[in-house]
Amino acid sequence: MQPRGRRLGQLGPHPYNRRVLTGLILFAHGARDPRWAEPFERLRERVARAASEAQVTLAYLEFMAPDFDTAVTALCGAGCRRVTLVPVFLGQGGHVRKDLPGLLHGATVRHPECEFRLAGTAGEDDAVLDAIAAYCLRQLIA
Repeated sequence: MQPRGRRLGQLGPHPYNRRVLTGLILFAHGARDPRWAEPFERLRERVARAASEAQVTLAYLEFMAPDFDTAVTALCGAGCRRVTLVPVFLGQGGHVRKDLPGLLHGATVRHPECEFRLAGTAGEDDAVLDAIAAYCLRQLIA
């Protein structure tokens, strides 16, 4: 009589034990001066340390690499099947309201194997605003 179920390593991973690889894109505007990206690199490093189970990358709208499409292709190519996009902007200007939805739509067409999620703009989160306000207030006594 054959035992029921799968043995570890037999016929690939069990569908209920499959871990979905997740990706996180921190999306920023970009600039011609490479020094502009330094705080975003530090942010990416902090997020990656805190979310070691996720693939964390930066992507830029213009002037810098990687651009959005390159970052998405790299994450999906690395096996990510769930990708969250966080606009690291202070507010929702034209880039977030107009450019970003088009980029995201293109990604869903090119990578149907991935589920994409768009987070709110970082600067519109109350905790982010509280942190910036605390920084500003610290400057009064600096």
